Amino acid sequence: MEFGFTREQMMFKKEVIKFAKKEIVPRVEEHELSGTFDMESFRKMGEFGLLGMHFPEEYGGQGADVVTTVLAGEALGEAGVDGGLTLSYGAHTFLCADTIFCHGTEAQKKKYVPRLARGEIVGCMGLTEPDAGSDVASLKTTAEKKGDRYVLNGSKMFITNGPLADVALVYAKTDPAKRHEGISAFIVEKGTRGFSTGNPLKKMGCRTSATSELFFQDCEIPAENMVGKEGHGFLMAMQTVEWDRSALLAPMVGVAKYVLEKSADYANKRVQFGKTIGEFQATRHKLANIRIFYEAARLLVYRIAWFKSQGKPLNHLAAAVAKLFVGDWSLGPVNDAILIHGGYGYCHEYIMEGVFRDNRLAPLGGGTSDIQKMIISRMM
Repeated sequence: MEFGFTREQMMFKKEVIKFAKKEIVPRVEEHELSGTFDMESFRKMGEFGLLGMHFPEEYGGQGADVVTTVLAGEALGEAGVDGGLTLSYGAHTFLCADTIFCHGTEAQKKKYVPRLARGEIVGCMGLTEPDAGSDVASLKTTAEKKGDRYVLNGSKMFITNGPLADVALVYAKTDPAKRHEGISAFIVEKGTRGFSTGNPLKKMGCRTSATSELFFQDCEIPAENMVGKEGHGFLMAMQTVEWDRSALLAPMVGVAKYVLEKSADYANKRVQFGKTIGEFQATRHKLANIRIFYEAARLLVYRIAWFKSQGKPLNHLAAAVAKLFVGDWSLGPVNDAILIHGGYGYCHEYIMEGVFRDNRLAPLGGGTSDIQKMIISRMM
């Protein structure tokens, strides 16, 4: 495994950080407090090329490799971009657009991927249901073939970008008796009769990402809206795990660096009992804890990115370890950062409480930590 980055990659990362600090971070607090999606920043991310970096230029992308793409996500977190916007970016680019790019027909790719890459339209992925979370095979949304159309019925839950999405990539059962092998994927456009969304859910964290239910009631879509082959939906959904365990986790790695720098700066300025609190061993140990998490999480995430960049099959054990570690273990270092800031750490103005709320999603979304432990224990 090559652990180093090229000079060009490091220069690119600096450019992303510079862009994010200038164009996105100044509006983070406003949207965090109001719990609203920052469409202006999202559009600017598209103009900068972040929403479709790894797609070929002919599909509106930059032709970037996997590691560079993951590096961009880390840079957003390191700049101080909130978890809500990076979550929306991940769902849009990797769960929706990338699936269409990898499995769609040429006509589907040309119709949707360039506009998604430029941020002209917003995408989401509909997989989770009210009664089907980690147990994907139990999803109940159906897609019945009727002539040259499919008719969708059912609902989806906790869908990032759901209220905003112009394009939804939806998984439904075309043959309920086959469980995993009976799942297929479809493109459903906003405005399609029988397709509606619920009100945005009020969440603990990641408040700037819009999350809602999706409803399908006798929703007819053309048969050519199927993505990939009938019955291949489960495999397609599992392939997105490679991005989920690398690019979607990368902003949290960057956030750890951001938290470390903010905490060290505060510790070196805050004076108590005649000296800075950074001179106390208890504070130094907390800063060390944050640094340890950052270094370990970074290695785990880039290991998945490296596997993917080499075209190697997903290492499920490594992916589960990365997901669990970044998700579960990030809460301790952020809690240390709050303690370093004392009472200020509990206040919105000092950011740390927001980071804690955003990070709380990680052990839940994209496969719970309990599921990751089950995978790890099975593969040992």
